[in-house]
Amino acid sequence: MASSSSSSSSLIQSHHLFFPTFFLLFFFLSLSNAQLLPSSSSRPHGLVLPVTKDASTKQYLTHINQRTPLVPVNLVVDLGGEFLWVDCDQDYVSSTYRPARCKSPQCSLARSTSCGDCYSPPRPGCNNNTCGLFPDNTVTQSATGGELASDVVTLQSTNGFNPGPNVTVRRFLFGCGSTSLLDGLAKGVKGMAGLGRTSIGLPSQFTAAFRFPRKFALCLSSNGVIFFGDGPYVMLPGIELSNSFSYTPLLINPVSTAGVSSQGEPSAEYFIGVKSIKIDGTKVPLNNKLLSINKKSGVGGTKISTVNPYTVMETSIYNAFISVYTKKAKAMNISRVASVAPFGACFSMENVVSTRVGARVPIIDLVLQNKRVTWTIYGSNSMVQVKDDVFCVGFVDGGSKPTTSIVIGGFQLEDNLLQFDLPRSRLGFSSTLLFRQTTCSNFNFTTKA
Repeated sequence: MASSSSSSSSLIQSHHLFFPTFFLLFFFLSLSNAQLLPSSSSRPHGLVLPVTKDASTKQYLTHINQRTPLVPVNLVVDLGGEFLWVDCDQDYVSSTYRPARCKSPQCSLARSTSCGDCYSPPRPGCNNNTCGLFPDNTVTQSATGGELASDVVTLQSTNGFNPGPNVTVRRFLFGCGSTSLLDGLAKGVKGMAGLGRTSIGLPSQFTAAFRFPRKFALCLSSNGVIFFGDGPYVMLPGIELSNSFSYTPLLINPVSTAGVSSQGEPSAEYFIGVKSIKIDGTKVPLNNKLLSINKKSGVGGTKISTVNPYTVMETSIYNAFISVYTKKAKAMNISRVASVAPFGACFSMENVVSTRVGARVPIIDLVLQNKRVTWTIYGSNSMVQVKDDVFCVGFVDGGSKPTTSIVIGGFQLEDNLLQFDLPRSRLGFSSTLLFRQTTCSNFNFTTKA
């Protein structure tokens, strides 16, 4: 039976479970998609999806083509989401929709623990003898029951320089959600694209279908890009970025952080080990226990998120962070002014110099596995302009008892290239691309490979 993630107590490391299910996925997709490649094309080097930022919600959006006939489907990018889910209640019409039957290999891949019937006329999302999932709106933190199914998905291939021919996965697994789950998502969105660390997340399914390395790279901006597969990752004017990474381990939270989970299920989200925080070289005084993941409760640690617009910190961490930041800003003759929600620390832009990497303000370092490996945050990723003459530190107070102590949000990720290397369980990060005289908006989507 399903249970809330907070009640999960059995500590199962996800890599113990992932490899058998991944090979089952590889076998399933290889059999069902033998004719998926264009006759004029060899197997693709990788895949590419465009990303845009919705101005009103600050959500990052992408789109795929799904169903028969193909329909463009707008989706919110959910880095830690367990799978693709779409609204099947309204206007889902497809001749290639296939519900996953109980006890089928698809149910095993999805680790589905439920099986049931639907007491209405058959339609997408409502069929008898099907296994279920729990589509999760991670923006509003709500989940509902849904049907596991497969359908056609088409997107663009890439050689890393520009897009190539469209390619198709004929039996892509996803969850059918209800219309109510769209509440809180950007206008026109029909679901969420889960990039999480599961066998039916987008990265695993694309890897199994096309047999390229089980890696993906995320580059957010107002017009960014997601790559599936290994580099090169090339931005205009011809700047290759796969040689720009520093690396840190990806950590496994043994307790699911999803809205609904099975007991013992690990989290699909991506955690890293932040050991300390420095501001202009000064260490922020923190309770170090909050920086580690509690192996029994799953509480604590640091994760990366695309559904949080700004970095969220547990209250004591946030207060200590803002205290040091304010002192450093004062030493630079930057004056604090009244706060503007949701931010707790705002400053006058008077006396602030503009640089290639944003405003010249105190530099933030997230110190990772050792003091030589740091994720450095400059003004372009730390300061949010809220008025003509006021900007605020783009970090927010997450309360005294959050599940995760630090959630690195979308604004801090923009114009940083992140590569998620799943076999090696490591994160490659570039720091700001502005130093390289390019941005995440500079992938050439206009020229065919």
